[in-house]
Amino acid sequence: MIEPFLQVPPFPGARGHPLMVAGTSRFAPEEVRRALVRNRVGGTFWAGPSPLAVDGDIILVPGSMSQLAAMLGVAGSRPVAMIAAAGLQPPPAIATIRAPFDPWTLADQASEVWFGADHPLAVVAALLGKPVRQFGGDLPGALQPDPVAHLLQTLANSAFANPFDGTPWSVIQAIAQLGEWRRLIEGNRIFDAIYGVARWKRPTVDPLLWDGTGPVRHARKARSDLAGMQVAAWKSRTPPSVLKALEARGAKIAELEDGMIRSVGLGANCVPPLSVIVDIAGVYFDPNRPSDLETLLECGELPVEWVERAESLRSTLVHAGISKYGLGKVPYSSASNQGRRILVTGQVEDDRSVISGGGNCTNLDLLARARALEPDAWIIYKPHPDVEAGHRKGHVPDAEALRYANTIERVAPITALIEQVDGLHVITSLAGFEALLRGKAVTTHGQPFYAGWGLTRNLGPANPRRTRKRSLAELVAATLIGYPRYVDPVTRLPCPPEVLVARMAGGQAQVTSMLITLRQFQGKIALLWKALTGGRR
Repeated sequence: MIEPFLQVPPFPGARGHPLMVAGTSRFAPEEVRRALVRNRVGGTFWAGPSPLAVDGDIILVPGSMSQLAAMLGVAGSRPVAMIAAAGLQPPPAIATIRAPFDPWTLADQASEVWFGADHPLAVVAALLGKPVRQFGGDLPGALQPDPVAHLLQTLANSAFANPFDGTPWSVIQAIAQLGEWRRLIEGNRIFDAIYGVARWKRPTVDPLLWDGTGPVRHARKARSDLAGMQVAAWKSRTPPSVLKALEARGAKIAELEDGMIRSVGLGANCVPPLSVIVDIAGVYFDPNRPSDLETLLECGELPVEWVERAESLRSTLVHAGISKYGLGKVPYSSASNQGRRILVTGQVEDDRSVISGGGNCTNLDLLARARALEPDAWIIYKPHPDVEAGHRKGHVPDAEALRYANTIERVAPITALIEQVDGLHVITSLAGFEALLRGKAVTTHGQPFYAGWGLTRNLGPANPRRTRKRSLAELVAATLIGYPRYVDPVTRLPCPPEVLVARMAGGQAQVTSMLITLRQFQGKIALLWKALTGGRR
């Protein structure tokens, strides 16, 4: 082919390794064919369908005007359409298809493909069992009469590289990854507009929302043409007036939010996320309605491969000390060497997860309840990092916190603390999920997404929709593999969670900018002001 048949899609800002590299391998051509057809990859598969209706037409791919004339002479009155090519001027009556387009969708619509020029469409059509006919043999490097046999033999004997790190891959692994990307890209085509994604987030979020047809469709206003359409919104960052107008127009709003393994650094400091969730039904932290995650856990049959990967992923997270905001594998020693040790995690009190699922429990309420339930325990209180950074609501004065806690820990990472305690008390904090990963007892005082599946002690309101008992591996599989989307901070390609976790464990996930530095400075000033004023606003 003029271009490699298998290519990495041009995701926004991506800088990955080449997929096809020098070298050889040995795979059965038939195995390669099945993988290509199953995943529908090859050519510009990421591009949208051609806007031209060609149902039942013969698609012509000429390499010269003489070939085009020959094709038209054979076609007679049969309906035809032509792939546009440089230097060719088709008759005005011939419909012309211009690149880029998805050759798989176009081949589905065609009755036959006639070619003289080298083009992926002929290969894709033949792979799908459509009649393919070659005109002329005078082109250098022209395809053989059977365009598939040569390609399959080439792919089966070629070497490929992991686009994330350049390590050797097989052609089957390459095709499987391309298939994952195709499913992500096609899934994004349901969204007619994207709201609430700040500009500082877009370098890492846009690759996860790209639909292959052009730039991500970020919007600010509730356009009138979105009536009844599907949009996605980061609701906490979208003006309420815009959300209200979208709802009034009957637009369906999917929720965008940070993923459970977010970044190295705080969102409050404008560190862009390295994972997001896109939830069509609801959102995982709001127990008042079903979410895609809850439905997956309650009704879904999780693939065995996911559950097997979950065990390995959990082990890596625990061993490396990775949590939502990065690494925390540092020594920590509690002042108490005896008795039961309990960690109480503060939260951002105006966070949507607390408002929707917290049952009106504040950080001070949580401390008081934990002490009442654990009268003899050594209680460690860990304020939320965004609150400590000076940006969010939820501050508990030290004197108030120490009425119930034995100590306040501000420096140690959350994972280091979890490893040193016997149990946690949380409202809806993700720290409870991270504690489950590490085999700790978790008591919930709200309704977090991980409660109600038989893995936690639940003191918040019961959720009648959650009736199924799940293993920890199944919870991890759904929560970290099936639900979020991840981007590799090095290549900016959408990636499996294992790639991001490896980057974090290897110190390759840090994202920096002048804005991040400024926000960190603003947080320090806010904390200094609180210290000087005693927390008064």
